[in-house]
Amino acid sequence: MAATEKLRAAAHAAMTFQRPVRTAVGHWLADRASQYPATRIGSILLGCMMLASCHEGVLDPHGPVGQAERVILYDATTIMLAVVIPVILLTLAFAWWFRSGNRRATYRPDWEYSGRIELIIWAIPALVILFLGGIAWISSHDLDPPKPLESAKTPLEVEVVSLDWRWLFIYPRERIATVNYLVVPARTPVHFRLTSTSVMNSFFIPQLGSQIYTMPGMTTQLNLQAGTPGAYPGLSAQFSGPGFADMQFTLRAESGDNFTNWVAQVHERSAVLDEATFTQLIRPTRGAGELTFGSVPDDPFDMVAHGHLATLWSPKEAL
Repeated sequence: MAATEKLRAAAHAAMTFQRPVRTAVGHWLADRASQYPATRIGSILLGCMMLASCHEGVLDPHGPVGQAERVILYDATTIMLAVVIPVILLTLAFAWWFRSGNRRATYRPDWEYSGRIELIIWAIPALVILFLGGIAWISSHDLDPPKPLESAKTPLEVEVVSLDWRWLFIYPRERIATVNYLVVPARTPVHFRLTSTSVMNSFFIPQLGSQIYTMPGMTTQLNLQAGTPGAYPGLSAQFSGPGFADMQFTLRAESGDNFTNWVAQVHERSAVLDEATFTQLIRPTRGAGELTFGSVPDDPFDMVAHGHLATLWSPKEAL
């Protein structure tokens, strides 16, 4: 009995506490509703969703790979909606027709099988799977990351090393390097070779397309192209430790002349990416800024890609 009385007292206290809270929340919602009518709130929400979904994402591509991937996304969505929308409409129609008040609906408690219905409900999903499988098969070959892009221009070679937790970009032909940003000529293919110093990461520029992994002791390849000049944000799409959230970079697509001038300006920088500097770069660093190296005497990419670099950090060093 004592336990029962304690439970009743606790429940009464909880209800007493909730009443003023519910009252306050109700008054706040009423005030907001009076200040912002439903139509205005709906318009604001609709505008925010449209703006958020159309900029700096996969639905706003600026390159041939990203544009092809958007077409695949639209095609797959259209094929699936061709099934989803009729199913939703038929579900509502059946619920309305077979309601209890409709005397015209035939009640068949012993009905259990129809060959025509079985054919329809199995044939349509089979066609959907066939169409989606065909799209995936064709696109996986056409947009294979190592496959070179068709272009009359010679691709720019860029080596990518994912560090803890920043990005190192090396231009082997130009013998320069940057950290957390890279500059490429617009309308020119870029051939990336990617690896990682310690853990697996994921290299992704949403507006250009084709996310690909970087793995220690391995080399992956990726071909992309920026169709128009501009700045395109990139990120790591693979959780890789406490500094993962800050592991972002920017790809800046410039005209051919501007890219040539930028390379000349970088060569004038005194910073050198030598062995000592690279050793400091690979140490875990969070929230680091952009760096530029005007000279790369010894390219460290092959050493990292072949696993000749020891990067085992203690928990304290990784914080």
